[in-house]
Amino acid sequence: MKDSGQIQPGRVGIWTFAYEGQPAGRVRESAAEIEELGYGAIWFGEAFGRDTVGQAWLLLSATCRIVVASGIANIAFRDPIATATATRTLGEAFPGRYVLGLGGHRVDDTVHELDGYPVPARGRAVTTMRAYLQAMDAVPAHGPIADPAPRRVLAALGPKMLQLAAEHTWGAHPYFVSTKHTEQARQIMGPNAFLAVEQAVVLDTDLSRARQVATAHVAGYLSAPHQEANVRRLGFNDEDIVGGPSRRLVDAIVAHGKVEVFRRRVQEHLDAGADHVCLQVLTTDTTSLPEHEWRELAAALLPHSTA
Repeated sequence: MKDSGQIQPGRVGIWTFAYEGQPAGRVRESAAEIEELGYGAIWFGEAFGRDTVGQAWLLLSATCRIVVASGIANIAFRDPIATATATRTLGEAFPGRYVLGLGGHRVDDTVHELDGYPVPARGRAVTTMRAYLQAMDAVPAHGPIADPAPRRVLAALGPKMLQLAAEHTWGAHPYFVSTKHTEQARQIMGPNAFLAVEQAVVLDTDLSRARQVATAHVAGYLSAPHQEANVRRLGFNDEDIVGGPSRRLVDAIVAHGKVEVFRRRVQEHLDAGADHVCLQVLTTDTTSLPEHEWRELAAALLPHSTA
């Protein structure tokens, strides 16, 4: 897991979708502050705004030391050739700091070939991801080679994808999971694979209001079949899912309340086998950066924070 020349992400990082809606200048300022606060990594989603390559370049160029990780780059959005060449460029320009997180799936109903990459039928996520990784590895290099090579992780939830992550990448980046999943993931992947867990948090001492925000977050993700399947594997059932998420499920996925709650949840993930926990701050205002919350979390969780 400790790779020569690679920058390590530390135990705590930030995960966010918030940069997608912000001007480039604001993203640069915010990323620089997160680095100065002492976080080890910035993880960013890809869904509504900038593509993952452009966003990674923006964040890496605005910082000096911090790890920048896609969380995740959707393989349905680009050919493996484009992903491989872009990743090599980022790795060359910012040695040891870029982590490529891969996830998502192709949605074709029929099997066909795309530039030599076999696109399996819908539902064969592990087969698709394995083929994507193999296609990336097969892309010849016609320019400088990044040294060290950029690391890759998979957005793995189920046992087979976790095994693939352990065998063919640096490790896994599970999203929307409980500490129980972290324990299971470590058991499946073994002691050496890297495990970076996303943890949603709501910083609000009004527990009723905090739980409202947390409940809306969980309800939104339960509409995705793979997320519902995963929480069922974790022991939740119709009573927790149908008609809206139960309090038991919400509390397992989202930590909310005072900073002591977040400190305890991070430690529970680390004790369960996580190497790194990236915190996603949830708020009622999705148009702004949760900078106050990032500072408050840094002061509470990071021993050498400048907050």
